[in-house]
Amino acid sequence: MSLTPLHDWNLAPREAIALQRRLAGRVEREDRLGPVRHIAGVDIGFEQRGEITRAAVVVLAWPAQESGEFEVVERMVHREPTRMPYIPGLLSFRELPAALGAFAKLTVRPELVMVDGQGVAHPRRVGVASHLGLWLDLPTIGVAKSRLCGRHGEPGPARGDWTPLTDGPEDEVIGAVLRSRVGVKPLFVSSGHRVSLATALEWVTACLRRTKLPEPTRLADRFASRRV
Repeated sequence: MSLTPLHDWNLAPREAIALQRRLAGRVEREDRLGPVRHIAGVDIGFEQRGEITRAAVVVLAWPAQESGEFEVVERMVHREPTRMPYIPGLLSFRELPAALGAFAKLTVRPELVMVDGQGVAHPRRVGVASHLGLWLDLPTIGVAKSRLCGRHGEPGPARGDWTPLTDGPEDEVIGAVLRSRVGVKPLFVSSGHRVSLATALEWVTACLRRTKLPEPTRLADRFASRRV
């Protein structure tokens, strides 16, 4: 994939925060996606006590096979030195350079990307999924395992039950707390870029199988962890 640079990564924390505030105005929370033939899942982790960032991208064919399993079209892992220490709210500056390195190696350009992380459910409304969507100019969805900000009630017990995640004095809806499997803690789903919250929930639910995570991010996690 050919990528057009969005900004420089060599930023001090204060500069990164100011950039996030500017980028938030460019994030699109409404649907702007065409036919989907490939979905990418992204998982980002660290090695060597955080010195190396590892990004795994798995591209799946859509729709799934008649058996319900997804065909893996392409997968890629990219490692590079970590550029920024862990700073709450600035995780995308720590994780995305490696993710972009993985996407640059792909031969297939997906039409939709699911990211293990937050989308607009972020204090400045530009989490890793939104930031990645702006870089790639692709529709993205944030699928996180924990809450970064906001308030919510408890979703119902059945798979597919969800409740809004809200933030700020006016209770802005920034995501959804989704019960993806009976008896397990919920996921935090939010718009990344060019995908509405309602559509994000539809896609995440459509990609659920027997486990808590949707297949794109689950398979990316397995690949990153060398369990496949």
